[in-house]
Amino acid sequence: MSVLNTQDQGTIVLAQQDYLPILIESFLIDRRSQGLSPGTISFYSKKLKYFIRYCESQAVTQASQLTPDLIRRYILELSETHNNGGVHACFRPMRTLLLWVEQEEIMPADWKNPIRKVKAPKLLIEPIEPVALQDISTLLQTCKNSFSGARDKAMMLGLLDTGARAMEFLNLNLDDVDLATGSVLIRQGKGRKPRMVFLGRKTIRAIRIYFRFRHGTNTALWVSIHGDRLTYNALRCLLRRRANWPE
Repeated sequence: MSVLNTQDQGTIVLAQQDYLPILIESFLIDRRSQGLSPGTISFYSKKLKYFIRYCESQAVTQASQLTPDLIRRYILELSETHNNGGVHACFRPMRTLLLWVEQEEIMPADWKNPIRKVKAPKLLIEPIEPVALQDISTLLQTCKNSFSGARDKAMMLGLLDTGARAMEFLNLNLDDVDLATGSVLIRQGKGRKPRMVFLGRKTIRAIRIYFRFRHGTNTALWVSIHGDRLTYNALRCLLRRRANWPE
């Protein structure tokens, strides 16, 4: 039986540390330990999977094999299937990962971080067209006098009043809303920073009507017909259903 010498053992350990999937897992653990939101962790994980798949297609499995040219080719391939914002969204987690590897001093001292030589793709910010008032009015008219109708109307009005992000809005609990003043406490906004937003009188009335139909002991503000907290996918589905409502 052969016995590995110290140098060989060190080479094996370095190769394991250098292995991209292991580096990404360690990176995600670090992000979780810093208290980043589950949504941010999911974003990092999803975008880095794209990067791993591309690297594997190029027979690249270790960080030491990464080059500026490979990263630029990855960006070019993304541009074939993603818009400008999508390409930039994939680039950011990859850059953060490689800067973290550099900061953690995982690689040998002579390793040069390839991301240092790659410029971020330009992000063209285009104005988002607002939803027409007539379309909003049409959506609200589909909300009849029922549990789902009252809830959906209150949700749509609340989103319009507060300008809250979808997940911020869905994470609201009953005790986060003061219907006497119309104030709504968003406990975990962007960067985990709390803030206060406000509801108009029409939205407050709509929420009161929703409460008349609402049953159960779930502390969530927005619940399904079964009493569970609404998910992001459920919100998308109900908005799509309202948009396609038969006349």
